[in-house]
Amino acid sequence: MFLEFFYLLREIGLKVTLNQWMTLMEAMDKDLAGSSLTRFYYLCRSVLVTSESDYDKLDVAFSQYFAGIESSEDLPEKFWEWLKQDEREKDINDKEVMDDFLLELDELLKRFKDRIENQKEKHDGGNKWIGTGGTSTQGRGGYNPRGIRTGGESRHRTAVQIAGERKFSDFRDDTIIDIRQFQMAFRKLRQYSSRVDAQKTELDVDQTIDKTCDNGGRLELVYEKPRKNTVKVLLLMDSDGSMLRFSHLCNQLFQALRKSNHFKDLQVYYFHNCIYDKLYKTPRCRIGEWVDTQWVFSKLDSEYKVIFVGDAAMAPSELFRKGGNVVVGLYNDELGIDWLGKFKRRFKKQIWLNPIPKNRWEHMYGATTCEEIRKLFPMFELSLGGLEQGIKKLLVK
Repeated sequence: MFLEFFYLLREIGLKVTLNQWMTLMEAMDKDLAGSSLTRFYYLCRSVLVTSESDYDKLDVAFSQYFAGIESSEDLPEKFWEWLKQDEREKDINDKEVMDDFLLELDELLKRFKDRIENQKEKHDGGNKWIGTGGTSTQGRGGYNPRGIRTGGESRHRTAVQIAGERKFSDFRDDTIIDIRQFQMAFRKLRQYSSRVDAQKTELDVDQTIDKTCDNGGRLELVYEKPRKNTVKVLLLMDSDGSMLRFSHLCNQLFQALRKSNHFKDLQVYYFHNCIYDKLYKTPRCRIGEWVDTQWVFSKLDSEYKVIFVGDAAMAPSELFRKGGNVVVGLYNDELGIDWLGKFKRRFKKQIWLNPIPKNRWEHMYGATTCEEIRKLFPMFELSLGGLEQGIKKLLVK
């Protein structure tokens, strides 16, 4: 059952296991979703989603697979307006009402659909139209125990509408991230800072949660010794040219790092396409506004964690030829690939963050140079998931 839905979930990227799917089918056999598509949606979310980053993938698949399906929950908006009025009471005093009590569900749904198609105005009381009070099998506040309630406290959006809103799109781990998400990701570097030999005055959130859960919900605060910022970062950002379209994103990254207090030291320099014997002090990359790359090597020790940011897209000559530097008036005697190799040898940890999605690296302009740079440095896409993977790489001893 729903095998096409299963394959669609996997195609969109939700890694549903067979065990999860069989659990869902077992829940369906036990009628936990009833006949409600909305309840089925929430059942899928409970069983198939194990991370908040996957909520949106379920929503995309659900709204796509069940698009256009109508249910008793799909009541036109004008009916909701009619049902907002005060409820009225009517006596059960005619034969048609008594016959309605015996109607089966299929007949109720058929009559319900017919009312939606033919009702033209608000209706209160009575025994036929959708309205408030009365004894009709459709409406709310009435006296027919075998009817279909519409509105009141039970009113809700349909599952397809809920999924279509995609309220969890910002939770995805493959989306381009904003400044706050940058900051949250870089906080993970702090947990690897050394702790000061002092009293335990810093709240350990993770341990507090664990202890509180172990105590059945009774709060128990856990404190740890304060940390000392020991992480040092060298940020090298590609600027101008093909990186212009990513300038806003790179500025967010820069601002997040600048505002972070999780580093002992942060050094930022810029380059255009590839690194040669000069590193620029500003993203304008103007002649004269630079420092010698060799001077940076002598100034910074090998413990600095190096983060390159760039699309790695350039002409092959910029990597593999003398004079490949495209900046007018500058001639490089050493190959660009050799300069990058010097960073590989000088510093212990380096990563490359690429704003282009990973699935395009092998087919984009500059795929050749991108592949060569990937041989030197671990490359990750500049998404939430990619940044977290990159930070973990920097922290591995």
